[in-house]
Amino acid sequence: NSGVVCLLRPLLLDVIPSIRQTSALALGRLADYDVELAEAVVKAGILPHLICALPEENRYYKKTASFVLRAIAKHSPQLAQAIVQCGALEVLVICLEDFDPGVKEGASWAFDYIARHNPELSQAVVDAGAVPLLVLCIQEPEIALKRIAASTLSDISKHSPELAQTVVDAGAIAPLAQMISNPDAKLKRQVLSTLSQIAKHSVELAELVVEAEIFPVVLTCLKDSDEYVKKNGATLIREIAKHTPELSQLLVNSGGVAAVVDCIGSCRGTVRLPGIMTLGYVAAHSENLSMEVIVSKGIPPLCVCLIEEHEDHIKAAAAWALGQIGRHTAEHARHVAVANVLPTLLDIFVDTRSSEDLKMKASRFKALKNILQKCTYLPALEPLLHEAPPSIMKHIIGQFSKVLPHDSKARRLFVTTGGLKKVQEIKAEPGSLLQEYINTINNCFPEEIVR
Repeated sequence: NSGVVCLLRPLLLDVIPSIRQTSALALGRLADYDVELAEAVVKAGILPHLICALPEENRYYKKTASFVLRAIAKHSPQLAQAIVQCGALEVLVICLEDFDPGVKEGASWAFDYIARHNPELSQAVVDAGAVPLLVLCIQEPEIALKRIAASTLSDISKHSPELAQTVVDAGAIAPLAQMISNPDAKLKRQVLSTLSQIAKHSVELAELVVEAEIFPVVLTCLKDSDEYVKKNGATLIREIAKHTPELSQLLVNSGGVAAVVDCIGSCRGTVRLPGIMTLGYVAAHSENLSMEVIVSKGIPPLCVCLIEEHEDHIKAAAAWALGQIGRHTAEHARHVAVANVLPTLLDIFVDTRSSEDLKMKASRFKALKNILQKCTYLPALEPLLHEAPPSIMKHIIGQFSKVLPHDSKARRLFVTTGGLKKVQEIKAEPGSLLQEYINTINNCFPEEIVR
């Protein structure tokens, strides 16, 4: 408000280096504070002054100038675009080639804040020639430089397969894969994130990540003391497993499913989410892979997530994963039903506090329907007869109509537990599918018992 920004601008061209540097630092701190101040710095025409002589400046000024660019770029795509338009990327690339690690680090930060906004800005960073230099930076000895360079590669890769391919073509995967076992937790977080962002886009990119021999070393990250390392490790595994049965089988062969199950059991909250999704993706691919999840004791921790977790999106993911496990055959559905999952799913569906997304996933359209359509284990189905709403009831009655005609023991139990009585109370539309199911059940018993 006092006009300080305009007073600082000529000082950027002062003959004394320390004044130039201190003025830039003041502008950087102003711009870093909020978006309005950052816009004021840009409107004051600071950027051309800041970068006009940057390649000839000393390392302290280069670091400070990079900080100003980063402070402006972080707020919005529009401000990041203003930096691109003033020609700052070419100057930042020169900083990435500097001998001083601190200058490289400052430039990497600026590139990261520009690239993270959208594909167009990421492409501008790529076109400026930053990617090969960032790949060299992750191979430097300084941990702080490795971290931010990996983070920048992650933010470039996340937007599209083409941008991820550019990072791969620059030779990033091999050095990143080697750093999975680095003891520095913050570096591991970034490395795992970058590999995840590459692997998520396509089968081909996921295979390239796998070929860098990340298994079984990535499984150790699921036991890491750092929660974000755990989460990012599980995310990387999820992004690989989701693509094909072959990649999921590779995970199974390396003992990955059991490791993911242990990880879900040992943590809470959103850290669980990628692990839950991984089990769902693996189970979805085939009957055999779904059975691998069952054998690896994947169902109990998913049930625990349904009960324990407070966030609806985590419960929804657990419901979805259980639906993928149980949807293949009667045997798969039985394993899910025996774990007492069905009443929990039903409770979520009828609970008025559940979000619509969670109801969708736990309702007739998703998990519950998937399991019920295969489940012939009547002891698990019978309690639902007394609680289920009509939309779920038809699937339950449908399964009874399939099993009861062929199982005399089940028929006896159905009468003594009150199941047959409950069926008589159901009001079905004449000629409807539900009425057909009821008729089939009634035909299994003598008329006087039905009466």
